[in-house]
Amino acid sequence: MINIKQILKVNMITFENVLEIVSQLPREQQEMLLEIVKKRMIETRRQEIMAECQEALTEYRTGKLQAMSATQAIADLRHYLQDNEDE
Repeated sequence: MINIKQILKVNMITFENVLEIVSQLPREQQEMLLEIVKKRMIETRRQEIMAECQEALTEYRTGKLQAMSATQAIADLRHYLQDNEDE
């Protein structure tokens, strides 16, 4: 059985250690942990989106963004998505 205090003392928590510790929790606590992690991930993503929006708004206000038609914007988006699929 893994002792969390021992793990923290050596300051080397691995993914495997975490899984072992979580598996020792009662089912209800595992479910609570899952919900907490999900909510934190959602909040982290929300913060990332907000930062991206603020950056885009700053670029717009400083004139770094160029006006384009909806057709051009869609074409650029499709090109961007295709490039990222190839990676």
